[in-house]
Amino acid sequence: MKFITAHQDLWQHAAGEDGPQPHPPARDHSLLSLAQWHAVRDTWPAGLATGVTVPNDVDIETLAADLPRLALVVLQFPKWVDGRAYSQARLLRVRWRFGGEIRATGDVLVDMVPLLARTGFDAAQLRPDQKLEAAERALGYFVGHYQGDVLQPLPAFARDLPNELAQAKANADNFSGQGI
Repeated sequence: MKFITAHQDLWQHAAGEDGPQPHPPARDHSLLSLAQWHAVRDTWPAGLATGVTVPNDVDIETLAADLPRLALVVLQFPKWVDGRAYSQARLLRVRWRFGGEIRATGDVLVDMVPLLARTGFDAAQLRPDQKLEAAERALGYFVGHYQGDVLQPLPAFARDLPNELAQAKANADNFSGQGI
């Protein structure tokens, strides 16, 4: 998983002095709101790396036809207890086979990182009070899972568990004693 900070983000919000521009200029690595995307998608040039920020109360299916044109979908966690963006990410990966980047933003905590990875996120922008080092350790915190997910669709009974657990233990040994 890639962790994004505001200082290193290649993607630029299409906003003016007074908030989002209703019809932003077409440029590479533009990050548009869903309303902006709907306003410009018919005239937006093909081939530009384009991202869309989707609120977690939107039916992600409304974006399905546009997914081949998008390089990034940003899903929002307005509160850490609101998990609808997990479902949106899973639908993007499993149902619509979205191959671009799915990024978590908002109230993203270190404790959420393992589930973010399991549901299809490949990037996250942590809440400012969260530590990057702890988030990286959290990815190797759980050795295995019984149920399948977007990373490993097979449940435990259908996998080669002895081999899988040996590899996971070797990875976990890298972080032993460090805690989260």
